[in-house]
Amino acid sequence: MSGWVAVAGLGPGSAGLVTPDVAAALEEATDIVGYGPYVVRVAPRENLRLHASDNRVELERAALALSLAAEGRKVVVVSSGDPGVFAMAAALFEAWENGPSSWRELDIRVLPGITAMLAASARAGAPLGHDFCAINLSDNLKPWSLIERRLRLAAEADFAMAFYNPRSKARPHGFARVLEILREVCGPERPILFARAVFTPEEDLKIVRLADARPEMADMRTMVILGSSQTRLIMRDRGPILYTPRWSE
Repeated sequence: MSGWVAVAGLGPGSAGLVTPDVAAALEEATDIVGYGPYVVRVAPRENLRLHASDNRVELERAALALSLAAEGRKVVVVSSGDPGVFAMAAALFEAWENGPSSWRELDIRVLPGITAMLAASARAGAPLGHDFCAINLSDNLKPWSLIERRLRLAAEADFAMAFYNPRSKARPHGFARVLEILREVCGPERPILFARAVFTPEEDLKIVRLADARPEMADMRTMVILGSSQTRLIMRDRGPILYTPRWSE
C-alpha cells in the first residue's frame, strides 16, 4: 500500500513547540483528520483535505483515517499535546485492530509531541521532578469508582499528580470530589498548580494551597498538577517556582 497514517501531536498550543518531524509530516500529508479545534491549527494549502469532526467520535475518526490511507492517501491524524497520552494514538490502534485485515499492512507512525503536563510543569518550574503519575479525570470511558480508587492510591503513595480533563460543563461536580479526597489524604498545605492554556496568549498560572483550591479554577483547558509531600514552592519577584527535588526521604 502506498498510503500511510501518522498520528501526530501538535503540542500545547505554540507553533514553536511543534516538532520538526510533525511539521514534515504535515507538509507531506494529503489529508488531515482530527477534532475540529486541532484541525484548524493546521495551515490550509492547495490539495490538502481537512476532515474535522466533533468530540467523542474517536473511533469513527480513526476508521476514516485508516480508510483514506488504504486508498493511497497520506493521512495525518492530529491531536493536541502528545497523541499517545489520552489522545488519538490508542483510538487509532483500537480501530486498526478491529478493522479489515487489509489494514494490518498499512504504514502507521506515531509522532510524539509535548503533552500538557510537561508544558504546564515547565511553566511552573519542575513539579514533576521526581516520581509522578497522570490521571484522566473524565469518567466518559471509565467508572468514577475507578478514578477515586486510583486517586486515593496515588495520593497515599505520595506521587506528584497531573490531572487531565479536570472539569467540563457536562461534568461540573466531579472535580469538587477530587479536591475533597486530596485534602483528606494529603492535608491542606500541599501546593497545587492550575495551568490554563499554557503557551498560548490566554495562558494563566495559579499556584495555591490545596485548602484554597476551588473547583471553578479548572476547566477543560486547564492542567492541574498536585505536588508531593516533598514539592517546594519558592517565592521570588519574577514569579514563584514550584519544583519537586529529585530525591525522596
